[in-house]
Amino acid sequence: MNYQAVIFDMDGLLLDTERVCMRIFKEACEVQQLPFYEDVYLSIIGRNAAGIEVIFRKAYGDDLDRLHDEWRTRYNGVVKHQAIPVKEGVVELLEWLKEQGTPIAIATSTAKDVAKKKLELAGIDKYFDNLTTGCEVANGKPHPEIYQLAASRLNVEPEYCLAFEDSNNGVRAAVAANMMTYQIPDLVQPCDEVRQFGHAILPSLHDVLAQLKTV
Repeated sequence: MNYQAVIFDMDGLLLDTERVCMRIFKEACEVQQLPFYEDVYLSIIGRNAAGIEVIFRKAYGDDLDRLHDEWRTRYNGVVKHQAIPVKEGVVELLEWLKEQGTPIAIATSTAKDVAKKKLELAGIDKYFDNLTTGCEVANGKPHPEIYQLAASRLNVEPEYCLAFEDSNNGVRAAVAANMMTYQIPDLVQPCDEVRQFGHAILPSLHDVLAQLKTV
């Protein structure tokens, strides 16, 4: 495996954010007396704000505005002030990559100010050479643009980058960018279409580290 840089998704991969986010969305639905559509919610994981807006607008119509305001207020009240737990194997893998002198970036659908705060509170911001976010691209995941931009900022061609994702939408983006892709599933398991990509699917970043050490 000939890689020169590594690019990580953030939520659900590095940070155990997805469960927190879904819990808060459920609470917002209850407060606004609106239904919680689990299948719709799971389909937005990995998408940027514009992509989420389109999907939720179909489900909630004109009620989305008040629901979104409730959700965002509650969510920011948590993630901008409390450290989200770091997922298993994250620090060990990041430390090892740094020891190897490997450039490391993040490609996350989250807005830049929120992403920076999450990384700082979790204590892992020091590991990354750059941060590319959903608000910086015209096309969010599953489009490859965010991965292509992250690679260009590292001055590495996409085919020489390892990409790490938890969501199906994220994997679609990384594979479309022609990156060597690992998937560490979180709330959503790989669907049949995504499994056909033939990328590596492992249970944790501990397993990733063990595999990379043998390469």
